[in-house]
Amino acid sequence: MIRFSLHCDDAHEFEGWFRSNDDFDVQNARGLVECPACGSNKVEKALMAPAVSTARKQEKISLAMGERQKQAMAQLKELSEKLRENADYVGDKFADEARKIHFGESEARGIYGEATPDEARGLIEDGVEFLPIPVFPDDHN
Repeated sequence: MIRFSLHCDDAHEFEGWFRSNDDFDVQNARGLVECPACGSNKVEKALMAPAVSTARKQEKISLAMGERQKQAMAQLKELSEKLRENADYVGDKFADEARKIHFGESEARGIYGEATPDEARGLIEDGVEFLPIPVFPDDHN
């Protein structure tokens, strides 16, 4: 998924998520992209600086976290752990199993696992609802 900074002809700024640049172009040409503030469908992409992540930059972000951000991160990690505790791990079969559950071919239950970007796009196209679970640095230690 790609996040675009957008603006309408009334200069309202907002963000939108799309599978690709072409996906945005197709939806925008069909008048499907609307400003949440005024409903205008005359929307354009705003200039964006690329988000480049380096180890050095990540270190600065971690060091710059205030107490509120650290607490929010701890809560997010706790939520991530609870999601995993209350679901079945299906490994790299996540896309297949999620699709089976969605179409009623498997028992409805919470699952988690891994999916490639192409598999995730396929799930979105099939209307399968899922949510990425964040992986934290200390999850690998």
